Amino acid sequence: MKTISSDFKKDKESLRQLILKNAYFKEKIILSSGKESDYYIDARLVTLSAEGAYLSARLILELIKNDPLDAIGGPTLGADPIVGAIGVLSFQAGKPINTFIIRKTPKAHGKGQQVEGPRLKKGAQVVLIDDVATTGKAFLQSLDVLESMGVIVKKAICLVDRREGAKEALAERGCALISIFDISEIHPSSLR
Repeated sequence: MKTISSDFKKDKESLRQLILKNAYFKEKIILSSGKESDYYIDARLVTLSAEGAYLSARLILELIKNDPLDAIGGPTLGADPIVGAIGVLSFQAGKPINTFIIRKTPKAHGKGQQVEGPRLKKGAQVVLIDDVATTGKAFLQSLDVLESMGVIVKKAICLVDRREGAKEALAERGCALISIFDISEIHPSSLR
């Protein structure tokens, strides 16, 4: 059986360079949290590229390689390209991992689902992922949805933690946040 292996340090630096080149903007912007920021990270410009999706998936797969999981997924739209890449890479390696996407609200037609993907059963163990974490709002909403289904969230992983409360908010809910990058690795002036 093939293994999912990653030269973590090399892959991380390659992804950091992609973010800096294609997704990091020094400009004033209003974030989804309502806060004003002097920089913006549009991670989808990276995760929707072939190389960015591949590197993101490899790094996350390396972080979860020893975790017993039923699935991995997260809130739409940040998690969408990453879960697709994780599904493909895990299958190619002979260690397929089911993935899921959480809608902001339940679907208004059909079965009215809020979680899309292979059915998550009560007691399923999952990892949540997203591209950028600021206050943790999307992760917290995802936790609410999954916990209401009886799904156990083992941890959350993001590509970039902006260090604006997400880690603390998730910790209050008993969920650790792991980030590939701390914001200081992308936006050095954010060092406090």
